[in-house]
Amino acid sequence: MPASRSQLISFLEDLNIPVSTIDHEPVFTVAESADLHDRISGGHTKNLFLKDKKGNLFLVVALHDATIDLKKISSIIGASGRVSFGKADLLEEVLGVTPGSVTPFSLINDRGAQRVSVVFDADMMEQEVLNFHPLLNNASTAISAEGLMVFAKACGHDAKVLAVSAEAQKVTEDL
Repeated sequence: MPASRSQLISFLEDLNIPVSTIDHEPVFTVAESADLHDRISGGHTKNLFLKDKKGNLFLVVALHDATIDLKKISSIIGASGRVSFGKADLLEEVLGVTPGSVTPFSLINDRGAQRVSVVFDADMMEQEVLNFHPLLNNASTAISAEGLMVFAKACGHDAKVLAVSAEAQKVTEDL
C-alpha cells in the first residue's frame, strides 16, 4: 500500500523537517497550477518520471518554468540512451502516485527497492522554499531545499543535484 498524506507528514515530522501544507483544488498540469503561484510563495515545480532504454527509472525535479531538453538530458543524468516518460501503471507501481500527482515526496513509496534515481535541478535547489504535492494533487507542501535532501536520503536515495534545465546549464556555462 502506498503511503498516505498523513503518513508522509508523520515521516517528515519524525525527521524534524519543518513543512507547511495548503489545500487547494486538484491540479493536473503545470499550466493548471499557474494561479497557485500567486497564492503560495516559494518555488513551484514540475516532476518528470522518466525511463531509459534499459528500463532504468529517473525522477527529475525542476522549477515549473524550467526548459528541459529530453534529447540532452540522458547524458546529464546518466541514462542509457534516450529517455521517455514512464507509463502511468509503472509510475503507480514504483512511486505509488498517479499522473498529475508526481512528487519527490513519492520517494517514501520507493524506500525498499529504490528503483528510481533522483535528480534535482541545480537551479531549483537555489530556492529557499519548494512546493510539492503531498502524494495527491489537491494540496501543496512547502519544504526547504535542505529538508528535501534530508527526506530523499531518509528514503534511501542519494539525490543528485545536476544542471538539467537550460537555465541551470547557462549558469554553469557563465561561471
